[in-house]
Amino acid sequence: MLSIKNGLVPGDRGLERRDVYVRDGVVTDAPAAQPDEVIDAEGLAVLPGMIDIHMHGADGVDVNAADQAGYDRISAFLARNGTTGFQCSILTDTEEQTAWCIDQAVQAMSRTLPGAQLLGIHLEGPFLSADYKGAMPEHLLRKGDAALFRRYQELAGGRIRYMTVSPEVPGVPEMISALAGEVVIAIGHSGCGYDAAMDAIRRGAKAATHTFNAMRLFHQHEPAIMGAALESDIYCEAICDGLHLHPGAVRLLLKCKGWDRVVAITDSIMAAGLPDGPYKLGVNDVVVRNGDATLASNGTRAGSTLTQQRALKNLMAFTGEPLERVIRLLAENPARLMGYGSKGRIAGGMDADLILTQLDGTVVRTIVGGKTVYHQGYDA
Repeated sequence: MLSIKNGLVPGDRGLERRDVYVRDGVVTDAPAAQPDEVIDAEGLAVLPGMIDIHMHGADGVDVNAADQAGYDRISAFLARNGTTGFQCSILTDTEEQTAWCIDQAVQAMSRTLPGAQLLGIHLEGPFLSADYKGAMPEHLLRKGDAALFRRYQELAGGRIRYMTVSPEVPGVPEMISALAGEVVIAIGHSGCGYDAAMDAIRRGAKAATHTFNAMRLFHQHEPAIMGAALESDIYCEAICDGLHLHPGAVRLLLKCKGWDRVVAITDSIMAAGLPDGPYKLGVNDVVVRNGDATLASNGTRAGSTLTQQRALKNLMAFTGEPLERVIRLLAENPARLMGYGSKGRIAGGMDADLILTQLDGTVVRTIVGGKTVYHQGYDA
């Protein structure tokens, strides 16, 4: 059994000093007389571990080319940045490469990784609009095809948890209706109008992918997909790196949606954690300058170099809100959207996926399933 003593834990009145107990990888309300391990968290916040539901790579590894050694490397890097669980985002690719990527992800999900655990697969495409393709290879985009998704899902053994589609693509509305009970569907990479977006939401779409980015923006005479995302109760992803969204746009999003409907993602690529230079994002050549990733071919922004630790700090700076409020966007909200019911909060019966941070958001220790997978150097 693990006891975390003297920590500051989110409560009804902000951060409250209390102890957290873990038995068999689960938070418990009952302390042990003689715990196996005691961590003194004096002066530190004890928070639910962060969950990144949309990321394409990190630390030199691209998800579209990641083998098992690559997933180990991503996992360890994410843990150093306070992420305890993640979904790998497979960029639009050939059917053969997509199937290979799914197989590698399934293998990674079938074992214990050294840091953050792989929770599921996110397909970003291929059912996306060419007009708002962003970094998607246009020649590989397709019409809506529920049968193709189900072939991928069979290969994945049901592990595809999330998929981004564009409502205006032929066949996609019917696809949303057919698959809404089988996978969490997000709308994005889209220039669709307000009515088409609201129809997709009525059919079962639950989220908007990297809101404001790679989508048609709001106009008073045509609210478009942006207006539907803001008005409805779907979840909105947000890349809070200060590049994809101005801090004012983040505050506006939170004011429109509320603090329970925004999910902070990284959309990170293999360059996260590494210096400026040339990289890959799926089939694309990418150049990173001053931390900003763009396609080498035309300068279109292509993912980010963001980490969840940096997103946590950015959100505190952008909003002026404290750690215990901001963490919801990176832990509880993504867990709720994806249906990871035992993650995202600290309470009896929840998975012991925890992080210890300084009050500025700096990650000191990461705990997954009750076991420390990263430790900055503080004495346990």
